[in-house]
Amino acid sequence: MRILSLSTLYPSAAAPNFGRFVELSLNAAEATGEVAITRISPNGLPPWPLSRLLSPYKERVGLPLEDEWRDRRVLRPSFTLLPGMAPARNAAAVAKAALPLAKRLHAEQPFDAIDAQFFWPDGPAAMRLADELGLPFSIKARGSDIHHWTNVDGCREQIVEAAQKAAGLLAVSEAIAADIAALGVDPAKIRIHRTGIDRELFHVPHQGRAALRTLVPLPQDGPLLVSVGALIPRKGQGFVIEALPQLPAVQLALVGEGEDQAKLQMLARDLNVADRVHFLGPRPHAEIAQIVQAADAAVLPSSSEGLANAWIEALACGTPLVITDIGGAREVLRDDKGGRIVERNAASIATAVSELLASPLSRDAVAATVADYSWDRNGSTLVEHWRRMVG
Repeated sequence: MRILSLSTLYPSAAAPNFGRFVELSLNAAEATGEVAITRISPNGLPPWPLSRLLSPYKERVGLPLEDEWRDRRVLRPSFTLLPGMAPARNAAAVAKAALPLAKRLHAEQPFDAIDAQFFWPDGPAAMRLADELGLPFSIKARGSDIHHWTNVDGCREQIVEAAQKAAGLLAVSEAIAADIAALGVDPAKIRIHRTGIDRELFHVPHQGRAALRTLVPLPQDGPLLVSVGALIPRKGQGFVIEALPQLPAVQLALVGEGEDQAKLQMLARDLNVADRVHFLGPRPHAEIAQIVQAADAAVLPSSSEGLANAWIEALACGTPLVITDIGGAREVLRDDKGGRIVERNAASIATAVSELLASPLSRDAVAATVADYSWDRNGSTLVEHWRRMVG
């Protein structure tokens, strides 16, 4: 099969971790030997001079149209976006940017189907391309692309239309599949497609946590909590900081960057815990794995998720989770062997962390909760989904 895959989140030299899970999933599908995938990752930029002044856009200005990224060709046509304004126009802008390329490539060697890696803006954009090329298309739902954008006027209507017209749909969890069906979509065409794990990086280490702590750039004293994710309100890192006064000597490592960083730093200062909160910024996956392996627990109190990669990666390292009851949380933590599901407040987080520190869980038992997750399985499931859709 020849698949055109459309994803507005895909790694690049400007942001190597940006959509890394998309890259790994497509690579795993290609590794089956059953598909050839053309990757189109439209590059959204605001009008000049904002494109040269604002982060993260100024880092993306120099990305080439035809990019060689980790031995794969990635096509990056630019489209104009207005940061924080008129989001409902973005799907049409993505389609307009990608269509000339898609038409030319389809004429040279026809595609069998179009794959959209997110519901917004990729899904409605893929619908427009599919209409032009006369092809079936599929969309994957991951979490915020359904939960957030279906509450935005002008976006919801496009998402529902694309979901209803798609030949097949993927969801990262049963909870997200139910959310798609609630939009008025036939549940029979929705398939669960769980994430994978890079087990060369994320695994139970041979060393103890004390030895692992010496490998990460953090104080060696006190238990360590880690929270991996963008520093944005939805991720809820502020609740973890608010829990620290109830957790004496506990250190917190925040891996990621985002608009909430200054606010979180001020909160840590106001609560007199700034010396125990460490803003590590974005890190390569190999370093993230080391930090997670060294941590006593991973705390991720999001307000919405589908089935977060950070959950699965922490569990694979034998690091227990403290997460909120959202998305596929109960599909991952079916019992207390892998951690705790808590209410989204500081007191509940502090109680759960105290329990895990007082009675540490077996690292092997924690890792066993995600024993069936792998990129090989993710890739073969994706290929099977495409084949059924095309067939």
